[in-house]
Amino acid sequence: MLTDWQTFISRAGTGLIDVRVEHWREPSLLLESDPPEHTGVREIMERIFLPPKAFEPMRERFEAKAEALVDSLVSAGSFDAVTEFAEVFPIQAFADEVGVPEEGRESLLAYAGIVFNGQGPRNELFEAATENAEEIQEWILSSCEREKLAPDGFGARIYEAADEGEITEEQAKMLVRSLLSAGLDTTVSALGSAVHLLATNPDQWERLRADPSLAKAVFEETIRLESPVQQFFRTAAHDTELAGVEFSEDERVMIFFGSANRDPRRWEDPDRFDVTRKPSGHLAFGMGIYGCLGQVVARAEGEVLLAALARKVGGIELDGEPQRHLNNAVRRLASLPVTFHAPESLFRCVASGADGSSSCNAWVERLHPSVRFAARVVLFRLTTLDSPRPTSANPKVDRNVMLMLQTKFKDA
Repeated sequence: MLTDWQTFISRAGTGLIDVRVEHWREPSLLLESDPPEHTGVREIMERIFLPPKAFEPMRERFEAKAEALVDSLVSAGSFDAVTEFAEVFPIQAFADEVGVPEEGRESLLAYAGIVFNGQGPRNELFEAATENAEEIQEWILSSCEREKLAPDGFGARIYEAADEGEITEEQAKMLVRSLLSAGLDTTVSALGSAVHLLATNPDQWERLRADPSLAKAVFEETIRLESPVQQFFRTAAHDTELAGVEFSEDERVMIFFGSANRDPRRWEDPDRFDVTRKPSGHLAFGMGIYGCLGQVVARAEGEVLLAALARKVGGIELDGEPQRHLNNAVRRLASLPVTFHAPESLFRCVASGADGSSSCNAWVERLHPSVRFAARVVLFRLTTLDSPRPTSANPKVDRNVMLMLQTKFKDA
């Protein structure tokens, strides 16, 4: 169904309501259109999002922001992992990449709430989300205008396509709007869910701590298990049949991603969180010509943040019951009280008499690559020759190496 766009169309909308009859905003050029109209704008967006030369510098910026955020949360100790972690990073990092103004960014999540609640019935969730819709939409549309965008972001690159005559100025504005509506709430969901799953599955957390390179697998397993976007809809273009079920022309069909991602015919023990699972083939980002364009960005955000957690956090402890955020389409948490415990420092590790070839080496290997070599030098000097075991007051180490390590990795 996801790949047969001729039979199951998107131009009628991807929610419960047929946007050809009723819509609260102009339909999306990416999600609520079909080829050939869809093809041109999709090609433009793929050209902007997918080149490696654009991806690597963005990833480096994400890494710096992730390190700073996790450092601040470890220092704080106890906090809400949704409002102070999962929501903070995408609003800062992704919005920076799009190039929208910093002032008023609190409207981004409110707008995403309207969009995804709009995927369902016109119930109390939709009514509550749209209470201040006019003010929120005004900020969103204003922020999507060319003159409001940073000159080096995704938004500005979209307008370059308008300058080349590939799309109109108004279409460019709508495409920037699409980034802001789809690029936040789903990532917030994934990040909050990841922290919750790691806190409630300590064996999987220890796997990640021991090998931060598993961060990518942890993110993929999280979105398979939790499926941030639970469902989308398609509309039958004509009378048809699929898997023995008959559909009439214009009949709405729900595609339940959350069910597919826990289908026991595809996944062994599908309700188990397993960071060693190979989750390729999940539908958290959809598939086909309507697959999520921003998945490269979302994956980069998730991977760098989870890797930073593995290197910088010793333990994650729940401080209370998580609260659900109710939404017609998105599955996510509203609140997750946690404590991030600081990891054992290198000096405490060696001073405790730990074997330098085992636990202390494991500590060093969890560090960011930029400081790993310096830490290896420090560990060697602390644990070899006739150097005494250090105390917190008088570690016998090379002071220049020590200063570099302290500057780059404060907990050392």
